[in-house]
Amino acid sequence: MTATLRQTANTVASSMIEGASMATALIGGAGGAYIGYELAPTDWSDGARIAFAGAVAVVGAVAIDGLAELVLAPMRRLMHKSRSTASANTGRTSAPAPADTLDQALAQVATATEDDAANRAASAAWRIDQGDGFLRDVDRWRGYEDGEASFYLAPGVWLHYRSEKNKYGNTEPRFALLTGDGEMPVVITGMEQIRHRLAARAAGLPTAPVTSADDEARNDDLTGVHSV
Repeated sequence: MTATLRQTANTVASSMIEGASMATALIGGAGGAYIGYELAPTDWSDGARIAFAGAVAVVGAVAIDGLAELVLAPMRRLMHKSRSTASANTGRTSAPAPADTLDQALAQVATATEDDAANRAASAAWRIDQGDGFLRDVDRWRGYEDGEASFYLAPGVWLHYRSEKNKYGNTEPRFALLTGDGEMPVVITGMEQIRHRLAARAAGLPTAPVTSADDEARNDDLTGVHSV
């Protein structure tokens, strides 16, 4: 069964279960109201008999719904488990078959490394993009075998990702804006920087190079990446 058909079947089944629950409650309430009105003493006023019938209707609806829940609850749990399993399997791809040669294994690991880099870049992008996830779309990231990744922004402009160890020995993500015309990479820490750089480039204005000596030294080896 395809994912679409499975989802449709689950939706229909869930609707039927909830419909059955509502129907049993209505039946129990209607039956309780009828029985309550009939059992009320005839010397009572109509208002008193109706009030008594209403109370019995509530008791009847709760009682019948409780009995029905003994059957419907396991069905609900089954449907919930089915939806959870389907959700967990959505988008999941299986690993390739075991490699027959070392070259095949190397190719598989290289592809996995590129995928891993793209996913790490997308996951780390929340540091500079806390909006609707523009930079967190993993499909827009291209990973490389060295663990770095790039995000195409515009013709001649990419956002580059790599991880580095800080002075405490902890690994931290680093983002830099690269251009294909040899400009110095620009360290990026927020979306407003990207917008400013793209706006300046669109207007034909020069963009300032990296001003921090540390940042310049760190990004010096990125100069020329994606150059055309």
